[in-house]
Amino acid sequence: MFTLRQKTHEVQVKRIGILTCGGDCAGLNAVIRSVTQCAILKHGWEVYGIRNGTVGLLTDPPMVEKLDVNFKGIGHALLRMGGTILGSTSKGNPFSYKKEDGTFEDCSQKAIDTFHKLGLDALIAVGGDGGLKIMSQLAEQGNINLVGIPKTIDNDISHTESIGFSTAVEVATYALDGLQPTAASHDRVMILEVMGRDAGHIALNAGIAGGADVILIPEIPFNLKHITHKIQSVIQKGRNFSLVVVAESAHMEDLDPLMVTYQDGSERYGGIGDFISRKLNEIMNVETRSMALGHIQRGGQPIANDRIMAAAFGVKAVELVAEGKFGRMVAWQNRSVTDLPLKEAIGSYQRVDLDGSLVATARGLGISLGDE
Repeated sequence: MFTLRQKTHEVQVKRIGILTCGGDCAGLNAVIRSVTQCAILKHGWEVYGIRNGTVGLLTDPPMVEKLDVNFKGIGHALLRMGGTILGSTSKGNPFSYKKEDGTFEDCSQKAIDTFHKLGLDALIAVGGDGGLKIMSQLAEQGNINLVGIPKTIDNDISHTESIGFSTAVEVATYALDGLQPTAASHDRVMILEVMGRDAGHIALNAGIAGGADVILIPEIPFNLKHITHKIQSVIQKGRNFSLVVVAESAHMEDLDPLMVTYQDGSERYGGIGDFISRKLNEIMNVETRSMALGHIQRGGQPIANDRIMAAAFGVKAVELVAEGKFGRMVAWQNRSVTDLPLKEAIGSYQRVDLDGSLVATARGLGISLGDE
């Protein structure tokens, strides 16, 4: 049983905590494994996993578990496991925490007090831009020694590549590889809707890798006439099928992205694939099918690139703790791992660079981006 104790003012690190916050993605368990191994085997520290993000600091008793290099007999298997053994949540903002009666309360001080009572000398938080913003605010308010690790399938954290993105692109590319033969067999236009939130990185990368004829991203509002023109051009050249990849938040000119309202009242992007499918069927009288790839992009085994990045990020984060460099985030730049101020990383949003090489590549291949 983990017992609470008052945090001392010793400079030497003895105990660190790690949590995963926000949406899950492939590679989180590989990060947990990397942090645990490096902290224990190299530095001799104790490592404690905080469950369900900051929610684990708001329960009584706190949801905290000691980790070791062979955690519950699956230490080695963590490298290839999807999801996160620590659990996560995108609804655990301690500054606006939803209570059972539906009201919201600022529970940030409770989370801070619990962290210090656990006697942890530092915290490694693995999150996206939203989760890391919350953790940065919490650390600043509560004098918590924090190091951030970027993870998100959306790849929208600035100055870095993020854990989970490569696997999400691989899944989307595999989906296109599966849709192409059935599209050719039935003379169809296949529309694949992918995740990415407000950024089109998944759609653009997977569309190029999977041979899409049309790629629609939120950074470039589209016009249906350009899409139909491209598909007609493909048909006129003798091909009997076409592939369209659309990011969930892509939208027509002068229109907002489509949203889906769920039972709890929350709204999320969705429905653009079906919308385009119906419109193309009406305008062109072609047979269309749409598929929303959804959360399968988050799950499954991480591919090698995400495992390697997770390993490098975990080790680098531990070394930053050892060096007393807090308020920083590890980052992947120029084929190597580095670090930068956390506030700098979360201070801006990394959308698709319209002047970048991938947009130029798509246009050079004759792929329509819906604007011409």
